[in-house]
Amino acid sequence: MSVTIIIGKNFGDEGKGLAADYFASRSARANASVICIRHNGGAQAGHTVDLPGRRFVFSQLSSASFRSADTYWADSFLPDLYKLSDEAERFRALAGSVPQIYASPDCRCTYIGDILLNMLLETARGKNRHGSCGMGINEAVVRSEKYPLRLGDIAGQDAAMLYERLRILQRDYLPQRISELQIDLHNAGEYGKLLQSDTVLRNAAETMARNTEYLELREPLFLCEYDDMLFEGAQGLLLDEFYTAYAPHLTTSRTGLTEPARILHSLYGDSFPKTEIVYITRSYVTRHGAGPLPHADPSDPNPYSKQDRTNIRNEWQGSLRSAPHGNPAEFAEAVRADLSAAQIPAAVSLFVTHLNESDGCFITSSGRIPVNDFCAAEALRGLFSKLYFSETPFAENVRISNLI
Repeated sequence: MSVTIIIGKNFGDEGKGLAADYFASRSARANASVICIRHNGGAQAGHTVDLPGRRFVFSQLSSASFRSADTYWADSFLPDLYKLSDEAERFRALAGSVPQIYASPDCRCTYIGDILLNMLLETARGKNRHGSCGMGINEAVVRSEKYPLRLGDIAGQDAAMLYERLRILQRDYLPQRISELQIDLHNAGEYGKLLQSDTVLRNAAETMARNTEYLELREPLFLCEYDDMLFEGAQGLLLDEFYTAYAPHLTTSRTGLTEPARILHSLYGDSFPKTEIVYITRSYVTRHGAGPLPHADPSDPNPYSKQDRTNIRNEWQGSLRSAPHGNPAEFAEAVRADLSAAQIPAAVSLFVTHLNESDGCFITSSGRIPVNDFCAAEALRGLFSKLYFSETPFAENVRISNLI
């Protein structure tokens, strides 16, 4: 058994889809069975995988799906069953099949009320938006404290039974939350009308009930049956709910090692299998959504990433912004904090993407620096033992270098 943990180092959009595809392809070449674990966030993810002639943006399926890897939703993942069929059937049309999806029965599901509340709140904030994707993640977490909608409770229910369950949320929970948020539904526009629509609720229940057919509920112990285990994180370290430097523009999610460490300890105690932690970054930094972006040039909000087909301008996050990295000490800060908190015995690597956009260098606030030279700085010395380099979107072109 070997374990690889992929973590975005910045604000997301670093290339986690490429990394998951790369490590799964490595397992496939070794004829090793692999399962990819989604352990944080939910349907807001947009992890892109490119193959010659094919391209797919993954949200709830794992980005290892092209390599015949199975997908597992850990109990800390927040699935959106309503959206699952669209993604699954688009992947089937492209790849010919849908990957096996296993899921913890303790997954907390988002539902249409969470999403509409999220959209309503973010719209009302105007210029003070938090940077939400409008997918209801925070609302699902808040609601689940007293009114959880767990996957194990939904599976096996028909549409009528699930509709009655959602009606209870609308009747007992929604008025409390609306009062807490000081929302006047009568003056809340289209989102307010949709929140009160019985038709919307019925359609959601029908689709959610139908889409449980894509899943098989499993407790996590079966993960140990695979040769390789791949953790595919979502978002980035600087958006972690407890990384307060950028509050309130954060996610309600643990984006680093917290959840993988918890899952691995539950499976293996302190006797971990061979593990590699891989922090992934572009050769520059991006941010899609509201919030600070250190070292950004206000006169040119996106000087580097001009051809991003995944992170297009949208109502919730606006346009993708990009900026240089800071100095090596700044670069290392969140990584060292993450490693220190989790205390996982593992090799630590750095995966650098989009090097074709930066002449093979890190773009930093003090200029362009070759990656090896940047990692040789005193503040980074000894932090990473291996480098992965990517100048193209294809896993087959990834290069490796060991650091001394």
